[in-house]
Amino acid sequence: MSSVLLALSGARVWSLKDGTQHPTGYWAEEFVTPYRLLIEAGHEVTIATPGARVPVADEASLGDESGPELRAYLDTVKELLESPARLEDVDPAGYDAVFIPGGHGPMQDLAVDPDVARILAAMLPDQSKVVASLCHGPAAFLAAGDAEGNWLFKGRKLTAFTDEEEKQAGLADNAPWLLETRLRAGGAVFESAPAWASHVVVDGNLITAQNPASAEAAGQAILAKL
Repeated sequence: MSSVLLALSGARVWSLKDGTQHPTGYWAEEFVTPYRLLIEAGHEVTIATPGARVPVADEASLGDESGPELRAYLDTVKELLESPARLEDVDPAGYDAVFIPGGHGPMQDLAVDPDVARILAAMLPDQSKVVASLCHGPAAFLAAGDAEGNWLFKGRKLTAFTDEEEKQAGLADNAPWLLETRLRAGGAVFESAPAWASHVVVDGNLITAQNPASAEAAGQAILAKL
């Protein structure tokens, strides 16, 4: 079976343009659904965060009808979540895949994290490895360059939480930057479906998914690639 690094945001807030500290974290469904699929398929999953900070689920991701089920599952993996590995200590050679869930947390920390950048720089060019991310998770791609300083994801087909979805969520006007805009500006070939529809893009060893509704499809795509 494969060894998967699951890189989670350790952020608790997202700093908005007006200085507001918007409560955030990882999006529960985007962690739970793919994680459960990977574990049930027999893969080994290591959870890591910047500085081994204990990750928190965004309370907004636990507020709908699926909230009780998600909370119950998170309780079953509470000990794992409370003792993550340090991203700083991760040797990417030890993993077959890296998966980065979303929530607004990655916009705060993973987007500027040098160790996520280091891991991606080691794994993306290696076609035997899988790089996967969901929703706001591709914010982690932004700092990843090669030895010459070129952005690793330039020219790659991918998707992420769209600017339209951010607008409909009510946070676009106060966001310091928008993820789709940044990915397009960097040279990614951005592909999207209508807002809130499940959508996965597979480009070689790169798997990306658009939004929380894509969590199941993202997990299945990762399993298929592994």
